[in-house]
Amino acid sequence: MTAAVIVALRIGVAPDVAFTAFTRDIGMWWKSHSLFQLSRKGDGTLRFDPEGPGGRLVTRFDDGKEWEIGAVHHWLPGERLAFGWRLPSFKADQATEVDVRFEAVGAETRVTVEHRGWDSIPQKHVARHGFELMLFQRRLGEYWRGLLKGMEAGL
Repeated sequence: MTAAVIVALRIGVAPDVAFTAFTRDIGMWWKSHSLFQLSRKGDGTLRFDPEGPGGRLVTRFDDGKEWEIGAVHHWLPGERLAFGWRLPSFKADQATEVDVRFEAVGAETRVTVEHRGWDSIPQKHVARHGFELMLFQRRLGEYWRGLLKGMEAGL
């Protein structure tokens, strides 16, 4: 089993609305963080292209260049989204995966993000900043929680 960061947050909308906010609006709520930037250029503007099964998560940097962060593995509106997550600095065989679940809890939706595979990225890699895995995962979890709160604020 691979190590994972797991973050859950309840959002006051239905699962299909939360899914749409996560996917269609990711470019509006995604905020770069100095520890977790996609590249030295920052994060650019993220989007799913095309949206739906067979799509991919990409970003466009300010200089116009694009990077494919990862292919979509699961696209089940209102239920589940899973996609690969690769930084431009990763070697060809390095990747992590983000799995997002949307579960109705009364009138709210529990959005659960599981970002796994960081144990395959060496501690000395620039993306890990030399942090031991547990500390890195704690910090990454805090980042994901902030992102989800930003997504919720945009609803």
